[in-house]
Amino acid sequence: MTDGVGSRLVNSNEADERLTAAHKAAEILGVKSFSNLNFPDNRMDSVPLLHVVKEVEAKINEVQPQVVYTHHIGDLNVDHQVTHKAVMTACRPQPGFCVKEIYAFEVLSSTEWQPPGLLPFAPNVFVDITDFIEVKKQVLEAYSEEMRQPPHSRSIENAIRLNALRGNAVGVAFSEGFQVIRFVR
Repeated sequence: MTDGVGSRLVNSNEADERLTAAHKAAEILGVKSFSNLNFPDNRMDSVPLLHVVKEVEAKINEVQPQVVYTHHIGDLNVDHQVTHKAVMTACRPQPGFCVKEIYAFEVLSSTEWQPPGLLPFAPNVFVDITDFIEVKKQVLEAYSEEMRQPPHSRSIENAIRLNALRGNAVGVAFSEGFQVIRFVR
């Protein structure tokens, strides 16, 4: 949705470096394509929601996904909140609409940093990633400029610990936790 660094640019190459890292991470995952919508970083609340919705709707019309993953509405990061609202608006239930499933995901140092009592993330769908944990580590290392050193919650070590916690909660070694927003069968 944004370049992810525009609000904190230290040098003019930082946005390009982040995009290069995103391409490298996507390559590791086997992602064929992705888009950046270039909204202002940490300022998406300054853009009319309708503009964001229209961009999301255009992508949905282009891709025709059956499953959509979005940020948790309770994230501390305002861009995540706006993205969630735009996705939910763009995915209004309509007869014959392509999207049948919507899941929210958690983002370290955003989801758990929201003040207590405000929409906590409560995963109720778990995907076993035990066989892919080494790939996840490679992706996080490719995206290293976004990661921090322990004991920061957005460290590679903590991300893997969270996957272990989510996995152990459902009897596997590692999993990703999601929250069902909508599920139509």
